[in-house]
Amino acid sequence: MRYKIFKENVEYIETFNKIGTRSYKLGINQFADLTNKELQASRDGYQMFSYQKSPKASSFRYENVTAVPSSMDWRKKGVVTGVKDKGQYDGTCNTSQAAKITGYQDVLANSESALLKALAKQPISVAIDASGSDFQFYSSVIFTRECGTDLDHGFTTVGYGTGSDVTKYWLVKNSWGTSWGENGYIRMQRGIDAEEGLCGIVMQASYPIA
Repeated sequence: MRYKIFKENVEYIETFNKIGTRSYKLGINQFADLTNKELQASRDGYQMFSYQKSPKASSFRYENVTAVPSSMDWRKKGVVTGVKDKGQYDGTCNTSQAAKITGYQDVLANSESALLKALAKQPISVAIDASGSDFQFYSSVIFTRECGTDLDHGFTTVGYGTGSDVTKYWLVKNSWGTSWGENGYIRMQRGIDAEEGLCGIVMQASYPIA
């Protein structure tokens, strides 16, 4: 049975890449012998912060930011930890456990502009609908697949930029190990028409407060 699942997934990946209707690529990874349902069941799903909102953090800290760099990659500034595979990930959006966190503050919901302002200042936790097969086997290039808004997995956005084909993207860190995606990262299209962003990325963005 496991081999049958693997074979079917490989056929899906190869067919997708051969047809080439999307610019991004899929690849065989550690989830190639799992059905999509099995992958979802192996993860504990998305849970929002267990921290209480701080009374001092009732407003969006970066609301008045007026100018942001054309691109940002917090990895180059040495503030992003290495990618790890958390296995049965609990889905909570923890950007760091190195410092004591007393609360968190929300980025304005359904606003790519607000997320961009915040991300220009620090990495930001987000929730995404990562339930699709293309997410499971994502390998490289900017992800542009339409998906839902049933937020089921926590990620950390660590930057943004523009691809060689001028497609704008969010740089997102996952917790599925370095064999998934672009060494554990995914570039997701930004600047789309949907107010919630691709896969709901701007619906519930937050950052911790020390």
